[in-house]
Amino acid sequence: MARPTHAVKFCFFFKRIFRIRAAEPPKEVREIFDKYSSETGTMTIDDLHKFMIDFQGETDATKEHAQEVFNRLKHLNIFHRKGFHLHAFFRYLIGDHNTALRSQVHHNMDSPLAHYFLFTGHNSYLTGNQLSSDSSVDPIIKALKKGVRVIELDLWPNNEKNDIKVCHGGTLTAPVDLIKCLRVIKDNAFIASEYPVVITFEDHLTADLQAEVAKMVTNTFGKMLYYPKYGDHIPSPNELKKKILISTKPPKEYLETQDGKGNLQKSRSASMKEVPQIEKTYSKSLSDDANDKQDQAEQVEFIEEEDEDKAALQYRNLIAIHATKLKGGLGSWQGLTQSKVKRLSMSEQQLESAIKTHGKDIIKFTQKNILRIYPKGTRIFSSNYNPFVGWAHGAQMVAFNMQGTGKHLWTMQGMFRANGGCGYVKKPAFLLAPNPEDDLFNPSEPLEPQKTLKVKIYQGVGWHLDFPPTAFDRYSPPDFFIKVSTAGVRPDELKYKTRTVTDDWVPSWNEEFEFPLTVPDLAVLRIQVYDYDTSGKNDFAGQTCLPVAELKSGIRAVPLYNKEGTPYKHTRLLVQFNFENLVS
Repeated sequence: MARPTHAVKFCFFFKRIFRIRAAEPPKEVREIFDKYSSETGTMTIDDLHKFMIDFQGETDATKEHAQEVFNRLKHLNIFHRKGFHLHAFFRYLIGDHNTALRSQVHHNMDSPLAHYFLFTGHNSYLTGNQLSSDSSVDPIIKALKKGVRVIELDLWPNNEKNDIKVCHGGTLTAPVDLIKCLRVIKDNAFIASEYPVVITFEDHLTADLQAEVAKMVTNTFGKMLYYPKYGDHIPSPNELKKKILISTKPPKEYLETQDGKGNLQKSRSASMKEVPQIEKTYSKSLSDDANDKQDQAEQVEFIEEEDEDKAALQYRNLIAIHATKLKGGLGSWQGLTQSKVKRLSMSEQQLESAIKTHGKDIIKFTQKNILRIYPKGTRIFSSNYNPFVGWAHGAQMVAFNMQGTGKHLWTMQGMFRANGGCGYVKKPAFLLAPNPEDDLFNPSEPLEPQKTLKVKIYQGVGWHLDFPPTAFDRYSPPDFFIKVSTAGVRPDELKYKTRTVTDDWVPSWNEEFEFPLTVPDLAVLRIQVYDYDTSGKNDFAGQTCLPVAELKSGIRAVPLYNKEGTPYKHTRLLVQFNFENLVS
């Protein structure tokens, strides 16, 4: 019997398996190891100590520091009982104990608050875009855990006018209750940093709801709340550790006046000045039935005004940093510098316009007062702007949409990795010096390079541990290249790109780049890694931004972060940093 014939298809699926080679020390690392090893093939504690001082520039390193490194690595099989083998030395260089930045607070934290840049959020409650996203406590928690020190809340009456909601007014953003926001601030304020948190209120409330805010704030924060003592400056971050400060516009019913002792005095509004006359009329009219009802009505009106004034005073007493507006146009900058400490807010566009004619006035203002810059209204998708325009003019609160991504947000995160990541960075001396106006720093004037930063990128490791095998290419290893740039004042915006290393999870570049910088104290080094794609849409593979003024010289391990600014567990670069001064 003949068998039926059938067309048979055979499908073969090939899965290419690429062996990932172990990271090998670059040639220069081998040479350095040989130079500093006193015994063949072994680096002792004394040898490591000498390397840390001579090559890494850690002049304050002690033998105890070198011993700590040994103790942390001695469990490795590549560790010899007398010291490091080459691969243990390499493991140290690319490990967690050889960072490019100092991990502790080291700036002087005893100056007035106006002498610092503060890690500042804008519309801190929004989960997404500025027009229709939800309001939530989650973005506030995330921001505080990343070290943000200034949280902004927009306050509006609810539909029943009996409670306060937080939302972006005039939009479709869903609200969140104010009390929920205050509670998560209390619970998360000092996880990432013990230095003060400032809450800026954009207040659209009636007097009775302002009184409710005062109760909520007082009951929620208790002893954590800083009650202002009026003077010519706001206390230092050290004095304000673990304190919450409120900043908003004071109620209109009270004007700021001081007696001879510097104590704040209540200044009544016009309606309150009429009270003695109301009382006089009331006392003369008791026998007159026709006037009695009218006087009783006036008495009730007076009591309501008095209650409203008490509510305003309650609210006003919470305000540690008074917000104000620029009244009278740009010419009023000079007058602002003569008043008590204030917080002035400007959009990025307003600042760009103001610096054209009043750049030095702005810097002078920020030596004593607080300047807050916020994104323009057209940034509906929560994008951000160039922060250096504000920083170069002394603006302490350059407010960013923290829920987005992109190079400007990465730069902001990088700037505040300085000073141990505490959320406060001391402003450079040239923005603080009380020099004559003609000698004030002016970033708009031609500037000469002060220092050259040299960046040599050796290699990268860890992608195969943090990414799935097909994250970049389904059939082959990734083709990595790096964009290396500096951000800062305009002359310091420089860009380079490495060659592409093809088909390698452990790429080596060994390329060096030079960055002559005019204002190195404000510059940030940006490093972005991509997987090259012939379609032109390169895949993101990590980024980091580092404050140039904080970089340690020598060969350092540089961890990479994802688009949101969260560090990868394993992925990092081995990079060498060196500085050359160009002025004596």
